[in-house]
Amino acid sequence: MASELEVGRAPQPAAEAWVDGKRYLWLLGMVVPLFPFMSGGMANLLGSEWGWWFAPVFLYTLIPALDWLIGNDPHNPPESAVAELSKDRYYRYCVYAYLPLQFIGLFWAMSVLASGSLGWVGTLGLLVSVGIVSGVAFNTAHELGHQNDKLEKYLGMLSLAPTLYGHFCVEHNRGHHVRVATPEDPASARYGESFWRFLPRTVIGGLRSAWALEAARLSRQGRSVWHWQNHNLQAWSMSAVLYLLLAAAFGWAVLPFMLAQSLYSISLFEVINYLEHYGLCRQRLPSGRYERCQPEHSWNSNHLVTNLFLYQLQRHSDHHANPTRSYQALRHYEDVPQLPSGYAGMVPLAYIPPLWRWVMDRRVLAHYQGDLSKANVEPKLRVKLGL
Repeated sequence: MASELEVGRAPQPAAEAWVDGKRYLWLLGMVVPLFPFMSGGMANLLGSEWGWWFAPVFLYTLIPALDWLIGNDPHNPPESAVAELSKDRYYRYCVYAYLPLQFIGLFWAMSVLASGSLGWVGTLGLLVSVGIVSGVAFNTAHELGHQNDKLEKYLGMLSLAPTLYGHFCVEHNRGHHVRVATPEDPASARYGESFWRFLPRTVIGGLRSAWALEAARLSRQGRSVWHWQNHNLQAWSMSAVLYLLLAAAFGWAVLPFMLAQSLYSISLFEVINYLEHYGLCRQRLPSGRYERCQPEHSWNSNHLVTNLFLYQLQRHSDHHANPTRSYQALRHYEDVPQLPSGYAGMVPLAYIPPLWRWVMDRRVLAHYQGDLSKANVEPKLRVKLGL
């Protein structure tokens, strides 16, 4: 008998005939940390500082267009091939490669900034370019943090050093994955909640949760929350060292720039959080506990191009049902909530609440067959609707 998680999956190919047709396409993930260089090259090519805005144009225009033109990829690896696929170190190296490119690009961008050669148009374009790299680094940290290897967990923290948001590595694994798609989770957006209301709630709630989780863990070991083994303090220390190195190398004037790109990168990460579980809710069991997280509790997307750039983060349904499954082995499910576009196309919608609700609220309603009492609804709206 098929397991509960097998229901609704796409047909599986025969294991002996299967090869990963996307094997070398995963190298596209390395394009993102090159954005500062590509933006600088475009500025030189055009002879205009507007060329420094190449990265956001690429992210918000070209990738959604390619998603629309190329379409979905519903193919899954056969289960008999997953063990070997997961052990193949090539896929890990594709993730590792992001980090040196990220930091080389960051130090180069700071050298350009410190040279004083850019006007305000170029400076803002560079800021957004660096912020996009830092924002997508959350995906690198996400992939590394879900593995059992201690070195990979620390590399995940390191990738978030430019953002000052290393506590994500604690909150995501031990907080979000436990409470996902429930009203108690600060990283699960509620039906009727705009991104701009969600943003402060998730930032503050995630920070509080990460601190409480580490305080509880260290207390069980008889240690103070300020002990050096506090993973939040370790991650924040990496940020402090990085910022001091940048200030020593390029002057204190680069620090406001770093803080600004951090704020942008955090907003880019949190808007992804916003769309991944919007309105979806696990139901309470008679015991008072929530049902186990299933694929239906995450919005899924199989738009190929964005998935290649984000290590299949958009196959979020399988990720939450099976958190330790590596990105190359994540599966598509037919009968789960589907986003109408890839993440790159959905992010601009989330910034415009009326447009977002026009696109997404009807999909939440359809998923719950019009019964919003089963959805994760914003509290004031729940009272207004009498739920």
